[in-house]
Amino acid sequence: MEQESEDVPNKNWFAYAFSTRGTQGAMNGMSTEDFLWAMQNKVIHQLAEKGPCVIVGRCADYILRERDDCFHVFVHADLGTRAQRIVRLYGESEKSPEKRLEEKDRKRRLYYRHYTDREWGMSQNYHLSLDSGLIGVEPCADLIVRLVRAL
Repeated sequence: MEQESEDVPNKNWFAYAFSTRGTQGAMNGMSTEDFLWAMQNKVIHQLAEKGPCVIVGRCADYILRERDDCFHVFVHADLGTRAQRIVRLYGESEKSPEKRLEEKDRKRRLYYRHYTDREWGMSQNYHLSLDSGLIGVEPCADLIVRLVRAL
C-alpha cells in the first residue's frame, strides 16, 4: 500500500484490462489505485473509531473531515531542509534529493487533488500548519501533543 498509494489511477483501457470485472473479485473492476484508496479509507475510519491515533498522510485530513474529534496538522519545510533530512534518513541515490522530493511532492499533489478535489498543503484543510525547518521536527511533535492535550 505504501508504494502504490500515492499514484493517481491510470484511466486508460489497458489499466483496467487486468482488474477483476463483475462482483466476483475483491477489486470489483476498480484500478489497483482506486481499490487501495477504498481500503485505505476503510482502515483510517476503523482506526479513528477505535480511539486516539496518529495518521500521517494518506489524505486522512479529508477522509476524517466530518469528525469533530480530529486535529489536522500539516508539517512542511523548505526544500533544502527536506533534502538534508531524506539523505540523513534514507541515504543517497542516483537522483538528487531535490529531484526525489520534487517527484514525490508532484505525486502527492496529484493524488490528493484526484481523491479529494482539494489542493495538497493548503492551510484551510488543516487546523494547524508548522514549519519543521524553522521549528525542528521534535519541537513540532511536542507542540502538536501539547495542543491536542489542551483541546
